[in-house]
Amino acid sequence: MEDERDLVTFTDEEGNEFDLEVIDYFEHEGKEYAVLVDAELPEEPEEDFEVCIMEIIVNEEEDIEEFVPVADDKLDELFAIAEKRMECWDCEAETCEGCENADD
Repeated sequence: MEDERDLVTFTDEEGNEFDLEVIDYFEHEGKEYAVLVDAELPEEPEEDFEVCIMEIIVNEEEDIEEFVPVADDKLDELFAIAEKRMECWDCEAETCEGCENADD
């Protein structure tokens, strides 16, 4: 059975819909973030690919999660956290400094 993908549909300025896939979630400073990539990206891309980080705001009134852009002054910090987390995905060591610090 194929793993179920976590897809989010967005609409661009021209009204065109496109899907991004959430590949990770993490918390930082009391906020929840999602790491997203193009849903059309091959499972093992041969080239570098664009990664997007968005803050998740829960709209309890409508019972939905809203994905909102992150403030520019937080992007470098959040990308560093996401990069560290992704480096540890295939880590099989019992102790890994990167994994232990990935959620900081």
